[in-house]
Formats: sequence, C-alpha cells, structure tokens
Amino acid sequence: MQSKISLVEMLNWDAEFDVVIVGSGFAGLAAAVEAKNADASVIIIEKRQTCGGNSIMSDGLLAVAGTPVQQKEGIEDSPELMYQDMLKAGRNYNNPQLARIVAEQSNLTLKWLINDIGVQLKDRVDQSGGHSVPRTHTPYNTSGTAIIKPFVTKAKELGIEIKTQTFLTRLLQDQDGAVKGVEINKHNHNEATQYIRAKKGVVLATGGFAGDVKLRTHQDPRLTQDIDDTNRSHSTAEALLEAMNVGADSVHLDWIQVAPWTSPDERGYGIAPLFSSYTVFPYGVLIDPATGKRFVNELADRKTRTDAMLKLSQPCIGIADTQGMANSGQNIDPYLKRKVVRKFSNLEDLSTAYGLSCQVLRETLNCYNNYIENLLDEEFNKPIREYSQPIQPPYYAVRLWPKVHYTMGGLKINSQAQVMGLDNQPIQGLYAAGEVTGGIHGISRLGACAVTECLVFGRIAGKNVAISNNHS
Repeated sequence: MQSKISLVEMLNWDAEFDVVIVGSGFAGLAAAVEAKNADASVIIIEKRQTCGGNSIMSDGLLAVAGTPVQQKEGIEDSPELMYQDMLKAGRNYNNPQLARIVAEQSNLTLKWLINDIGVQLKDRVDQSGGHSVPRTHTPYNTSGTAIIKPFVTKAKELGIEIKTQTFLTRLLQDQDGAVKGVEINKHNHNEATQYIRAKKGVVLATGGFAGDVKLRTHQDPRLTQDIDDTNRSHSTAEALLEAMNVGADSVHLDWIQVAPWTSPDERGYGIAPLFSSYTVFPYGVLIDPATGKRFVNELADRKTRTDAMLKLSQPCIGIADTQGMANSGQNIDPYLKRKVVRKFSNLEDLSTAYGLSCQVLRETLNCYNNYIENLLDEEFNKPIREYSQPIQPPYYAVRLWPKVHYTMGGLKINSQAQVMGLDNQPIQGLYAAGEVTGGIHGISRLGACAVTECLVFGRIAGKNVAISNNHS
C-alpha cells in the first residue's frame, strides 16, 4: 500500500478529467454521455482500435417492459413481470435490488435511447427464450452497430475524448483506498506509460471474460480452449482482476453462460444465432438426431436449453420453414449463402442429410403442427404466437451446439453502480457497469437483458460518478 500512497502523492499527472471511463461498449458510452450531461469532463479509454467492444458484435436486442409497440400488438407486460422472469431464469440467485432496477428502468432507458441518442428500432416486438411475453425490441439492422454508432456520434458532439488502442494497466489509489486515477499504456508500447487523474472517479465498463480461457477454465474446468466462444477477440479479464487487486469484491464468477443458438459449422458468433433466435426457436423445432424427436421447449431460458443440448450425443437440428422466415422478418438468402443453413424441398432429403429417421421426423412435425393449430404445446408448453402456421416444405435446417457466450459473474456493485470492497463498503471513486459486474442475472441471464442492463447501469454509473465528492 505504501508504494501506492507514494505514487499518487508524487505523480505528475499527464492529464486530468473529472471522469475516466474504461471501455466503449454500451455501458461505457451510456456512462460517458450521462457524465458529460452532468457537466463532468470525460475521457474514454478503449483497448481496441475502434469503439464498441463486444457490444458491436451483438444483435443489439433490448428486453423492455410496457412499451408502445407492445401495447399496439395487444401484449400486456409490466416491469414486475419482467423482474419475475429474470429471477426465474436466474434461479433466484439474482441480486433482487439490481434486477428490479433493470426491469423498472427499461422503458425509460429505451425512450432515452431513441429520443436522446437517436437509435432506430424495428416497429415490432419478438419473444426471446425464458420471457413470459414478447418484449424484445430490435435495432433496425439487428446489430449492435445501430446503437454504438449513434452513441459515438453523440459522444463526439459532446466533446468527450476517446483514446483507442490504450490499455488500463493499473488503478491508482490514495492512502485511504480511494481510486484517484489510472495508469495506461498504448497498444504498441511505443509511447511511455501515462497517468490520468480522475478527479471524481473511474467507471469500469470493460465487458466480460468469455474469451479469457485461463480465467474461465479456472472458474469452470469444462470451458477449455476446445470450446469456442461468441465473443470478439480480447474479451479478457485484466480490468476485472485489477479491480480485485485493489480490494474489489466479486460475485458469481463461476457462472458462465453457454449459448444455445450457435452452430458448430462456423467460428465465433456467426450468423446462425439470428436464424435460430428469430425463426427456429419461436416458429420451428429442435430435433435430437438420435431420436428424431423434440427434446426441449425451444423458448425456454438459455440454461434450460443448453443443459438439454449438452445431454445429447451430437449437435441438434433446428428446423423451420418459409412461413417462419416471414414471421421473423428475416431474409433467408444470407444464411443459405454462408451454407450454415440448408434448404430442403422435402423431409426425405432433410432426413438423409442429417441421418434422421424420416418416419419419426414426420410424426414429430405432424404432432407439433397439431400444437400450432390448437395454440397449445402439450409436450413442452412452448409459447405459440397466434399467427404461427404449421411447418411445411420447403424446410430450412441448421446444426446447433452451445458456445461460451456470457459471464454472469463480475464485480460486486450496489444500486448506485459503486464497486463494493471486501468489507462490503463502496470503494470511493470506483464505479462499474455492464458485463464486468455480477449478481444481476443469477445463474442464467435471459436473452436481450444484457443490453438493457448495460444501458441502465451505464447511465446510473455516469450520473453518480459525475456528482460524487471524490475530489483530490
């Protein structure tokens, strides 16, 4: 501790800002805009060449309760129902206070995203797995870029400085343990180490560690380098570990989500998640190749579906049809072009391609089509939209197998987005938001809740750090 005291007291700072934000994804950019709107001077540190972090690779889906689009479609929803869905998926291991904040502020945050940031969304709502009702709101291009780009534009308009290809190497504390600044290095190390003073505080918004094989295997030995992940490269844990090094507490680090909508026929995130999430899960079926039968509710929460998949001896087969594509609003051509999704004019060809019993598969589809007609899945209780149609040829099929996707665990925070120390007291001058934090989602995160969480707590962190009294 003595070396830290001496360093902070003796440093000649290279620059100083009210707020230093580490990470430029959804949470970091939301924090930056809100801090700047509160009259704080702000700098963003980003280790990659461009802004966006892992957020830019996402579909940009937001779970939001009680919106005009839902009301237009006759969908009854509420923050309380969304909150209960989050607890159910998280097996009630969620921090209830934090989960409730996400649900209750989801609608207000969506309005802010549209009206203040300028994000454009589709005029429709979809149902993600584990949600009681359709509440997934989608950017116009089904991509995180539709959110990141307007954010970056807004940040530049506000005069927020963004420093890319720059790594956080140390959090700098005073003798009382308050965070007073950061030590940074450029990516190529051609420039000298720099010290940036944070007069009010530092916000960590550095994302998760799904791509950090060393840490994730330490937490879950099954998740070795042989298991692919959906994350952008360098989705690693150095900022998380540095925060823990200066006394931050962590929670749920061993709860790592493995996604049920990825394909082994492509690397990384790929294109299969869009097809499976928007078309197969709501309007199609998942088939066990060994039996030719369904084996899970296609719209169950992620953990339920993943656990069911991992019990199979091989990747499962997702099957949908042209009507399902029409309902999802997706264009099939990009999927077919990449050869991850295949088209079949009849069940015989599909069965041969995947080694299925055509007779059993036909019986499975006939049974499911009856469920569609009656709007009741008697086997797995899957929610069925009233405009769903029986699955008919031509068919579209994809192989699906889980990949490491999201880390539920991270830094322990309170409702003000302050990072908590091992003594269960806030570390003065240190805030965090987004996937670098833990506790909100419990054992399993619901789809479309991550973006909402990032924005909600990014805003909270930005506002609170800007009005803090952590003056040096």
